[in-house]
Amino acid sequence: MQVQFYSDSTVMGTENVAERIEAKVREKLARFEDRLTRLEVHVHDEHRHTHGHDDKACTLEARPRGGRPIGVTEHGSTVDDAARKAAMTLAQRLDRHFGKESRHKHDPRPEKVME
Repeated sequence: MQVQFYSDSTVMGTENVAERIEAKVREKLARFEDRLTRLEVHVHDEHRHTHGHDDKACTLEARPRGGRPIGVTEHGSTVDDAARKAAMTLAQRLDRHFGKESRHKHDPRPEKVME
């Protein structure tokens, strides 16, 4: 799974922040790694000129193999908090997505046995 990290100029976009957030997100979504082709992480400050509660946002967009992208956005007081919340929400959505996929796959009808 390829991970792409994006941040705006208001968020410290250093390698350390990117590496730390990527490691946390990968850890939370590890069980889906073979089912996803790419994961995009976008972090930004919603209120650039003021500092407030839950003004940092993290958007995660997962690309399932052969499927449509699934995205979530969460807010927090820090980018790490927003990323943690977004990873938890995305994990829940992927559980539902892949659970539905497996429920809707139909196995061929077993052959009737004649005695």
